[in-house]
Amino acid sequence: MAASPALGSGRGLTRARVAAAGCAVAVCATVAAPAAAADDTSRGKPTVVLIHGAYADGSSWNGVIQRLERRGYPVIAPANPLRGLYTDSTYIASVLDSVKGPIVLVGHSYGGAVISSAAAGHPRVKSLVYVSSLMPDKGESGQSLATRFPSELATATRAVPYRAGDGMRGTDLYLKRDKVHRVFAADLPASTAKLLAATQRPAATTAFSQKAKVAAWRQIPSWVLVAKQDKTINPRQERFQAKRAHSRTVEINSSHVAMIAHPQEVTDLIIKAATATGSARPSPPAKPSDSRSGAESRPADTAAAWVTGGAAALLLGGGALVLGHRRRRRSRSSLR
Repeated sequence: MAASPALGSGRGLTRARVAAAGCAVAVCATVAAPAAAADDTSRGKPTVVLIHGAYADGSSWNGVIQRLERRGYPVIAPANPLRGLYTDSTYIASVLDSVKGPIVLVGHSYGGAVISSAAAGHPRVKSLVYVSSLMPDKGESGQSLATRFPSELATATRAVPYRAGDGMRGTDLYLKRDKVHRVFAADLPASTAKLLAATQRPAATTAFSQKAKVAAWRQIPSWVLVAKQDKTINPRQERFQAKRAHSRTVEINSSHVAMIAHPQEVTDLIIKAATATGSARPSPPAKPSDSRSGAESRPADTAAAWVTGGAAALLLGGGALVLGHRRRRRSRSSLR
């Protein structure tokens, strides 16, 4: 029986070889493409998300935002609701969900408690930065920490009842205007402190009384700025929190509002957190006995394995095809 023109002739054999090689190249290109895309993504800068604390708003980060943006970092400074730790951290977590790519999450003052809860279990938060802030552990509150480490804030606030929709009532805490300069912003001009007093946003008492349910700094690498002249949060508290979290720590001569008084130092610390190698949160190892969960946890690797295996089979199949053709030709020669 005559051999098939597609496989039996020399020209057909050449076509088969070319087809097998072409398919292998195409498959290898398919496997390599996601890796190249991942490398491109990894070269981009993380988004810096800045969370303000009580008695402040997003504009308190203005000097830091300007410096980060000049360095090419995308930045957002969302409004912290200041209605309670559980409400605020849930809201900020939803903001994080809207950010693409890796995140450096920064909190000032009470904002530190918020990021410690909001970042828990969030896969894209690579670093936490605490600027003269709270870092409660599970079961702690801002109130319980302040009891252990007293500060002048205890005599610098006034309580104001508030009403909200659906009959909700509560109590807001404001800074007394004559205390803002001394307790909150001693290293700023008096005129700036007056503006901060007039524009302050109050925090509900639940912001400080609710106990943390999680502490993201236990899993995510952290950086801490201690303000040595802080009269709102005791510097001893800031050092204690940083030590138990094994945080990378810097100390500067600053009042509580370090990001306003010393924006360059705060920016430098954030960039250290953003550029640190090996700062990504480690992933838990897959169970060796559960191959299905391992495959589901790394779908890209599984797909790559499937495609690579297909390429190998294709090359082996092409080789077997050529070898079989040669053997048939030798058999015919020996019969002649």
